[in-house]
Amino acid sequence: MIIGIVSQKGGVGKSTLSRLIAREYAQANWHVKIADLDIQQGTAFSWQARRLQNQIEPVVPVERFGTVSQAMRMAGSHDLLILDGPPHATMGTKQIAEVSDLVLLPTGLALDDLEPTVLLAHELRKSGISQDRFVFVLSRVGDSPSELEEARSYLAQSGYTCLTETLPEKTAFRRASDEGLALSETRFPSLRNRAESLAQEIVNVLDQRIKREVA
Repeated sequence: MIIGIVSQKGGVGKSTLSRLIAREYAQANWHVKIADLDIQQGTAFSWQARRLQNQIEPVVPVERFGTVSQAMRMAGSHDLLILDGPPHATMGTKQIAEVSDLVLLPTGLALDDLEPTVLLAHELRKSGISQDRFVFVLSRVGDSPSELEEARSYLAQSGYTCLTETLPEKTAFRRASDEGLALSETRFPSLRNRAESLAQEIVNVLDQRIKREVA
C-alpha cells in the first residue's frame, strides 16, 4: 500500500505525519519505508538519523529519492511505502497522487493555508485523480473549537473530507521529534493518546479505501 502526503506550502506537518504513520505500522511489524522526496531539506531523513543515534525501536527506514519513479522501485518490497512529498507542489506532486492509495493533505486553519491546499486538490482532480483518494488533515492547530469548525466547514463546502482527529501544535511534540521520536512516543500520555487516535483514524481510512477498491 502507498500513502502520499503532499502540500502546497511548507511547515504544515507533512514529515511529522509521515513519521507518525510509519512508526505505528512498524510497531505492528509491517515492513515500512518513508520515501523522503524533499532532497534539499531531507527532514524525515535527518529525523531517522537522530532515531538511530538514540537507538529507538522500532526502526523506521527512511530513504531519500530525487523522483517518484525512483521511490516506486521500492514499493514492491514493502508492505507500506509513505511518499513524503516536497514542501511545495511540483510535477512530482501529481505523480505522488497518481500512485497513492490514499493522499493526505495537511493544512493549517488560516485561509492562507486552507485556500492553496484546496486549490492543489482541485488541480489534482482536474488531472484525473479521484477525489475519493484525498483526505485533509488539520495540522498545527490550536484548541479553538470555533476555528476548527470554520476550517471543517470550509473544506466540506469545497467538497473534501477532513479527518476528525487533528494534529495540535505542542512543544512536547517538537521536543519528541528533536529526539528522533514519533508523536505517539511523546512522554505525555494525553498527547500520546491524541497522536495514536490520529494514526488509527488514518489506518481506518486507508483500510476502507483498499476494501472499496477490492469490491
